[in-house]
Amino acid sequence: MLSTLKIYGHPRAITMFFLGFSCGLPLLLIFSSLSLWLREADIERATVTYFSWAALSYSFKFVWAPVIDKLPLPWLTIHLGRRRGWLLSAQVGIVIAIVWMALNDPAQSLFGMALAAVFLGFSSATQDIVVDAYRIESVDPSLQALVSSTYIAGYRIGMLVAGAGTLKLAAWFGGDAGYVYEAWRDAYLCMAVLMGIGMTTTLLIREPERQPKPSPYLARVEDYLRFLSLFLIAVAAFAVTFWVSGTLLNLTFPILATEDGSVFGAFLGGTTQLVLGIAAALGAARLAVRQGIARQEMVQETYLDPIMDFFQRYGRGALLILALVGIYRVSDILLSVISNVFYNDMGFDKDQIANISKSFGLLMTILGGLLGGGLAQRYGVMPILFVGALLSSATNLLFVLLAQTRPDIVMLTIVIAADNLSAGLASAAFVAYLSGLTQISFTAFQYAIFSSLMSLLPKLLGGYSGGIVDSIGYSAFFVMTAALGIPVLVLIWQAKKFR
Repeated sequence: MLSTLKIYGHPRAITMFFLGFSCGLPLLLIFSSLSLWLREADIERATVTYFSWAALSYSFKFVWAPVIDKLPLPWLTIHLGRRRGWLLSAQVGIVIAIVWMALNDPAQSLFGMALAAVFLGFSSATQDIVVDAYRIESVDPSLQALVSSTYIAGYRIGMLVAGAGTLKLAAWFGGDAGYVYEAWRDAYLCMAVLMGIGMTTTLLIREPERQPKPSPYLARVEDYLRFLSLFLIAVAAFAVTFWVSGTLLNLTFPILATEDGSVFGAFLGGTTQLVLGIAAALGAARLAVRQGIARQEMVQETYLDPIMDFFQRYGRGALLILALVGIYRVSDILLSVISNVFYNDMGFDKDQIANISKSFGLLMTILGGLLGGGLAQRYGVMPILFVGALLSSATNLLFVLLAQTRPDIVMLTIVIAADNLSAGLASAAFVAYLSGLTQISFTAFQYAIFSSLMSLLPKLLGGYSGGIVDSIGYSAFFVMTAALGIPVLVLIWQAKKFR
């Protein structure tokens, strides 16, 4: 026990605590805090939950993770190193995005707020890519579970500040005057200032000793620009196809329209747009390589080799592992998208949500994370991964009880304690599990694939959670999220043989 506590005081563990804070801060500024801001601005509930898609960048960060793994940044890479240079640039982008959101009143400019939220999602996802790579490269694999715990502790404190802190500040600045745009603006500007903690940490830490070797195909400026052009072409093809296909689908099949169609129809339409966009991006990239815009060797080394490495190492278990990664957190994330809206609809005010859901909930999450890290270190990752998944699903049923009662602080406290304790335990084990799946030669890209896959389905479904609740009610929704944990338990049981 004493040796475990000493490890928590390791310089890298402390570093990951502060970097975790920097990663956790932007997340709730897109999710729950923004949801409550939009709700107070009298934005419809279904529209509010659609804003969770601004964080879909987290689910597609594997697309530009190889760029971060292989490409240097002018001036920054020379003076700070590859990881710190990218990290600082991502953090500057986060500050710009938060200020942009603060300067947009959603009651007057919902589109401007949407653009700012998407940019915040992209910048914070980029920061996550670099921090995940830094964490894996900076410590021995045997210490990943414990270092992951300090990262999660910092991450959750960042979420507390962005969640409870933003709500408290907005309530303080606005008083009892109802919706006051200036109160939310000033609260978000305070969050932008707090990103200085992450930026200071980046400037003080050292580069990790273990890093992938620089690409021999990117030594010349010409190759650098050609590779970057390939990436931009693929992104443009995805964006244009996604927008055009959405317009055509809504005109041809009105049931697929998100505004007027059913929730299932809207989900089917959104998924179709996503598939067509990805297909267009892949086709454009392949055509660009054939036309000589980028070298085949670069694409092979950057995108294909990391994927081939994973399938070669895990063989027939690779698809099973990917399925587990894809659905492990589905019940947890799906519930978190609508939780603040649920509390608000149940009659809890901003102060109560901040004090119980955010402040007390944070304490429980940190406790669960530290507990999960220590247990995974002692008993192994897979058993704790199973326990975490079981508890995370089961505690969702407690929300059914909360939905059946009038606003009750005691009941809210019990539900939040159980839910956040189990979420912290599960997260610590899952981060350690994902870290163990990576190979040091492809750290950023492989971990980005896993973490992107982890959040893709939950966040895609999360955008429709408001519409689902409108259709079936809160109680049935919470039962549904709990039931989604059953296939997760089956997959963990099957995946343990491939550890």
